[in-house]
Amino acid sequence: MEHDTHEHETCLKRMGKASRRVSRNYSPQEDSRLAGHLGALVAFSAYTAAWGTAIGMRKAELPGHHRPTDVVVTAAAVFRLGRLLSKGSVTSPLRAPFTRYEKATGPAEVQESPRGGPIRSTVGELVTCPFCLSVWLTTTFTGAHLLWPKATRAVTAGLAALALADTMQLGYDSLTQKNAE
Repeated sequence: MEHDTHEHETCLKRMGKASRRVSRNYSPQEDSRLAGHLGALVAFSAYTAAWGTAIGMRKAELPGHHRPTDVVVTAAAVFRLGRLLSKGSVTSPLRAPFTRYEKATGPAEVQESPRGGPIRSTVGELVTCPFCLSVWLTTTFTGAHLLWPKATRAVTAGLAALALADTMQLGYDSLTQKNAE
């Protein structure tokens, strides 16, 4: 038993050295965050597997296709929720443990930068990037559509309506600014 523990520790040390070597070779001039990004990949894989397991345990047959309107509405919902979570001034308390405020960038939006060690800064990168969050949100809404289609349609429709309303607000502001010039 003691021999197995020693072999396990030796294997972990070798893996750690190999990981640091790969990281240095990947980006020798800057502090690479490969370990944090690997952790994010593992977390996303586990998240996706959990959705797959939940959907697989479902007794009802899965639909053969998505409705085109669901795809468009979900895309708008992912866009709006991704912006709200990653850039919204009102959601900055959620990002604050992982980010540093830089400046206001637009109507109710802020720019922040990741901070901290490999894990914290990786989370900071994820929560300040609407493109990164979109992958997680799309996975969430796709799984939710399969498990709870009616409730998910209600949520995505509400977020899509918010995205359209925001677009209209920005368009109106743009028009009134042009008229004032």
